[in-house]
Amino acid sequence: MAELAEYVEGLPNICGQEAELEAVLKQRPDTVYAHERRIPFGQIKSACAIALHMHQPLIPAGGGDLHTAGIISNLQYMMEHQGIGDNHNAPVFHWCYKRIGEFVPQLIHEGKQPRVMLEYSGTLFHGLRKMGLNDVFDSLKTITCNPDYRHAMEWLGAPWGHAVAPSTPAQDFRLHVKAWQHHFAAIFGKEALARVRGFSPSEMALPNHPDVAYEYIKTLRDCGFTWLLVQEHSVERPENGQGPERKHLPHRLVCQNSKGESIDIIAIIKTQGSDTKLVAQMQPYYEAKSLSRWELAGKSVPPLVTQIADGENGGVMMNEFPPKFMEVARESTGSDSPMMNVTEYLEYLFAMGIKESDFSVIQPIHQKAIWDRFTPGEGPDKLKQTIEDLRQHDHRFHMEGGSWTNDISWVRGYDNVLGPMEDASSLFYEKILKPGIATHDPRYRNALFHLMTAQTSCYRYWGQGLWTDYGREICRRTMEILQHDFQR
Repeated sequence: MAELAEYVEGLPNICGQEAELEAVLKQRPDTVYAHERRIPFGQIKSACAIALHMHQPLIPAGGGDLHTAGIISNLQYMMEHQGIGDNHNAPVFHWCYKRIGEFVPQLIHEGKQPRVMLEYSGTLFHGLRKMGLNDVFDSLKTITCNPDYRHAMEWLGAPWGHAVAPSTPAQDFRLHVKAWQHHFAAIFGKEALARVRGFSPSEMALPNHPDVAYEYIKTLRDCGFTWLLVQEHSVERPENGQGPERKHLPHRLVCQNSKGESIDIIAIIKTQGSDTKLVAQMQPYYEAKSLSRWELAGKSVPPLVTQIADGENGGVMMNEFPPKFMEVARESTGSDSPMMNVTEYLEYLFAMGIKESDFSVIQPIHQKAIWDRFTPGEGPDKLKQTIEDLRQHDHRFHMEGGSWTNDISWVRGYDNVLGPMEDASSLFYEKILKPGIATHDPRYRNALFHLMTAQTSCYRYWGQGLWTDYGREICRRTMEILQHDFQR
């Protein structure tokens, strides 16, 4: 099969070749690292994994008038206005996006065994390419596609527009996931896409409404993902509603819906909050060094300490991470606590005869309270009433999902942005999804690009002001495209 074009009629390749990519995922090998195993898994005490999350939103700022300004990368705006706020960091951000592609080959040539997982949003990929920063892609392709290096890094899937799962309509979130797979395959090739098994959710947000959580995991499984990163405070044990005990072992996240259907996926627990210092100072390695092997399904296995952080934000990530990453990669090579990537670690476990069914079960937070009063299969109306009753009796109970921070709701307080987002999503459904407009239709691609760009989390996270105006403006353009291009 031919590779995908990265751009189609001026827009990133985000749709239209779903069947082709489904075939790639169905035909992929069962293992990614079987022929590249270089770690004495039976002897090590523990292991550590780090992931770097990279994102820049697209904003209507390519001109003075908000209503006519071109949609450009926030990074481009920063580059062009370096005298404002923290925008002077833009050149450093550019370096952050490509530097892992330089670090990994250097370390491997030294005979070391670095490991790193990367997650880049689709809006970042598009913004970098439109800015002409092709050196970033050249650097990343080196470690993604070159057999000498690719065992050391692992790509994680993501929603294309950095959409937050709990407050993004389920059908739209599925479009984000598929769009990211299209875009990634167009940049790095289908073979590289076939190796992507893990998923990194925006803001580490996990839906906890049973029907939303079920659809979320179903989307991931349908799109070929086998494991998911979760924040420790966003999950609970079904038997007692408390947090997971052995956080450094894989778990099985089980999600049931109101109809009684059930689905699961491997969950890798990221501990603690979203503090970039944890990764910048390579805390997972030092925590791993303090651990010894644990028992799992009657076998002795090394625990895996896993962390993710923004790969470019903050002085610690910009300045302290590079030397610390190099230092730990060198020190951990051949040690009792090496660096590992998650899929690599899971394949070692499975090679020992451990099965997914051996992993402890967890579920999204606050669901025990529901299952104590509601039996899966009693339907959405009874579930809605159960949730309402719980809300009235317990002010801590909510169905807005859990994420890396418990003091931010992705739903409350964002009505002036969520309203236009919901209107755009609803119109997209009525004009495109319901009538079954072909995904390769240029009008579909244009509307989808704008819809996903509007659903970027930044438009909520920053609250009121200019960012809210940006979000509302992109929603307005989405509505205009849908009304104009899809007239009945």
